[in-house]
Amino acid sequence: MGRPEHIASLDGLRGLAAALVVMAHIGLVFPSLAAIHLPVMGSEAVGLFFALSGFLMAYLYGGQPVTRSTVLDFLVSRFARIYPVYLVAVVVVMILSIAPGLDYIQPIQGMKDFVRHVVLLGSSGVFWSVPPEIQFYLFFPVLWLCLGQPRQFPVLIAVLMALVAIDGLLGLPGPGILLPSKLPYFVFGAVAGRLHGLWGPASRSPFIGLLALLLPVLFMSYRYLLPTVDPGFWGVHSAFASAIIVALVAWQAPLSARIFASAPLRFLGAISFSLYLFHVPAMFLARRTLSGLLPESLVIPLTFVIAGLAAWFVHVTVEMPARQWLVGYWRKSGLRSGLVDTPTGKIEVPASN
Repeated sequence: MGRPEHIASLDGLRGLAAALVVMAHIGLVFPSLAAIHLPVMGSEAVGLFFALSGFLMAYLYGGQPVTRSTVLDFLVSRFARIYPVYLVAVVVVMILSIAPGLDYIQPIQGMKDFVRHVVLLGSSGVFWSVPPEIQFYLFFPVLWLCLGQPRQFPVLIAVLMALVAIDGLLGLPGPGILLPSKLPYFVFGAVAGRLHGLWGPASRSPFIGLLALLLPVLFMSYRYLLPTVDPGFWGVHSAFASAIIVALVAWQAPLSARIFASAPLRFLGAISFSLYLFHVPAMFLARRTLSGLLPESLVIPLTFVIAGLAAWFVHVTVEMPARQWLVGYWRKSGLRSGLVDTPTGKIEVPASN
């Protein structure tokens, strides 16, 4: 089975989500702006990231046979995609945290906290969202079976549906770094991704394109436009809405694709994970360096540019090379040849996914 068609509009949606996370932290980096009470949409952006992850995993892998070979290749590919650049970010933040007189704003507190982050149990700054992502990758083979061969695993599907329902009824319990607190986002996204793979990749409907543009705006703003009906963000309601938005954007109707598949948003999407991990350190250091030299009205936009450049640099020097080396090493290693059960289980994932 060939590789599924790349969905350019989802690159742009990922880029938009990353930009919203950066915007959400502007008041943290510049305390003078915190008093303005600008809308903060970081939670909405991360919810979209989780749904996107579920969608792409099911879309890219759902049609592949579930064998020891494909599962091992999947796990190595996803680990190589996430962990090396995450570890570099943790080390950078630790260095900033212990630097004398720097007073870093999202510190890792001591060696014990550093070890917690290394083993994916930390929650400083944006790092809290990486553990549930990795835990989802470990859980995904169960979803893979359910979505790829639903008639063979009705009991497993029923159990999974019950777990999602109970999780929702309990209010997505547990610490935010654990998968149960975010499970519906991944599951609903995965269902949408599998349906997209089965139904076809595109629609030319102007109405779908309009919905794909308007629904994200409503999703990002409803808590501010309608504060009297705000149920809080994290829950089954926003998980379902996140998956619907990803599904609509993935149809790539021409009207919405002009925006989401545009070059600027796709560029942000390509560097989105590095931008997500490194934007606060980059903006913090930029503010510390430039605040005495330029007025704040110029420093603020400059910090955005510096954050983007730093993310691009990390993407091309750490994120992509580390991923390519680890996946290449795995495919050539005797460990892989001794564990996999067929030579046809190789999975290649587009670099932007």
